[in-house]
Amino acid sequence: MIKCPLCSNAAEFFIQDKKRAFYTCSDCHLVFANPQSYLMPAALKQRYGRANKASKQKQLVQFIQPLLTQISAQQHGPLTGLNFGRVLDSNSLDKIEHAGHSLYQYDPFIKIDQHIFNRQYDFICCYRVLEHFQQPAKEWVLLSSLLKEGGWLAISTSLLTDLSLFSKWHFKNNPSHVSFYSQQTFDYLAQNSEFKLLFAAKELVLMQKTSKSDIKRILI
Repeated sequence: MIKCPLCSNAAEFFIQDKKRAFYTCSDCHLVFANPQSYLMPAALKQRYGRANKASKQKQLVQFIQPLLTQISAQQHGPLTGLNFGRVLDSNSLDKIEHAGHSLYQYDPFIKIDQHIFNRQYDFICCYRVLEHFQQPAKEWVLLSSLLKEGGWLAISTSLLTDLSLFSKWHFKNNPSHVSFYSQQTFDYLAQNSEFKLLFAAKELVLMQKTSKSDIKRILI
């Protein structure tokens, strides 16, 4: 029996392609690759380096800046954020800091600074990161612990919208992509954690941390 790496319930075999087997969880609706097919750290690092090219930097900036604008409109004063899983270029980082905000960064291969885990943040950005989580439950607990109450979690990942199309979905062909989420997965997380789901569509998920007693699911 294979357990779901997000909710720990029993998962079922879903599909086999030329390289990997995939499983699905009927509880949290996560689809994930067989752990035996995970890439070794050296191979992961090589692929990760190709993902940090200039074109990806532009996309990362376009992801973070609107988020800052939205949060600033609702929360006055300087913001302290965490760019989790990627590293923003120095010029873009300078612009954010010149606007009065602070953005800390963590990248498991490029910028490893354990001190970032010793504080909490007004917002956390995860751009093209969650699909790489081999232990999503562990990573979710970490992200929750790093976010202040009322803080924002912005996620960019390709949402799985139709299981029947999974076999032809190009997103699952990247061997470093091992966890695949649908809106139902984020519904599950909101129902079982200190988060409310604000938005989930296409490649953007926006959640807000709140007290467990005050969770209200708001789907836009």
